[in-house]
Amino acid sequence: MSAMSDTLKASPDTPWRKVTLLLPGMGLSGLIALAATAVSTLHGGPQFLYALFFGVAFHYLSQEARTRPGIEFSARGVLRLGVGLLGARITASQIAGLGWETAAIVVVAVVSTLLFGTLLGKRFGLTRAEGVLSGGAVAICGASAALAISAVLPRTKESDRSTLMVVVTVTVLSTIAMVVYPLIVKALGLPPELAGLFLGGTIHDVAQVVGAGFMVNPQTAEYATIVKLFRVAMLAVVVVIVSSVFKKQREQLSDGTHAKKQPLVPWFLWLFVALVILNSLGGVPAVVQTGLNDLSRICLVMAISALGVKTSFMQLARAGWRPFALLLIETLWMGGFVLTVILLRA
Repeated sequence: MSAMSDTLKASPDTPWRKVTLLLPGMGLSGLIALAATAVSTLHGGPQFLYALFFGVAFHYLSQEARTRPGIEFSARGVLRLGVGLLGARITASQIAGLGWETAAIVVVAVVSTLLFGTLLGKRFGLTRAEGVLSGGAVAICGASAALAISAVLPRTKESDRSTLMVVVTVTVLSTIAMVVYPLIVKALGLPPELAGLFLGGTIHDVAQVVGAGFMVNPQTAEYATIVKLFRVAMLAVVVVIVSSVFKKQREQLSDGTHAKKQPLVPWFLWLFVALVILNSLGGVPAVVQTGLNDLSRICLVMAISALGVKTSFMQLARAGWRPFALLLIETLWMGGFVLTVILLRA
């Protein structure tokens, strides 16, 4: 036996040993993410949704000793990095350029959707965590928000299934909105500023907002993107609030004992805020910003691939109709609220 093998056996917790344990599962998650990206690029369609369904097809590997550590790390560690890097998209000048009236409409829409989702989720027999998760996904930025919020919610046997159900449904609803909402804008004859407010203030995912905007005109697409990025910026505030509300539950283990103290503000949120500040000060060159945005997307696709591997179709089916109905109603609420305010202003 080689000296290196003896060293690894004697020191199972060495950094190299930890890396080698993670590589198979991370490689699988990365390969699924690559396949989802290729299909999305060649044939169109939501990249996240492809990654999720491709991942579910490899569910049988979720309990394999060789792949499980890397899959778990991709679903949590890589996810947190991807969320933190979202901050590279945002600058303070973009937010300031919206004006206080537009900003106020977006804030009220986000807060009301979060509260509405939490209250309605309780009426549907869902847990408070599930209501917050679905409301946050609709209110802020779809799958990315769902992943970020789930990272600070209590870990239970059902948490991964709930997250996947939200990701699937919110991605489908966002894709439908990308097609339908521009038709509403054209039918109402909204000017670019109000059209951008409606699209950016209601559609869940950034990519779908951009796509919907260009279906109208470039001016609408530009304004809608800025409105959407303001919603993404609110993710930091929402995650801190959710983290503080569920802090005690996260620290309590299933046997009634307590785990180690959890930080109120997770490290990936500090990264998010730091990048927003640095980007606002002009400290992130355009090339680096593009690279960080691409890296963020890669990390999030890998994380969803890993979550897909951890979930089976039967587990998704067991979620029932309530989570889907809740997300649909939240989507209609947010769209209806923003459109009503716009029509009153027009």
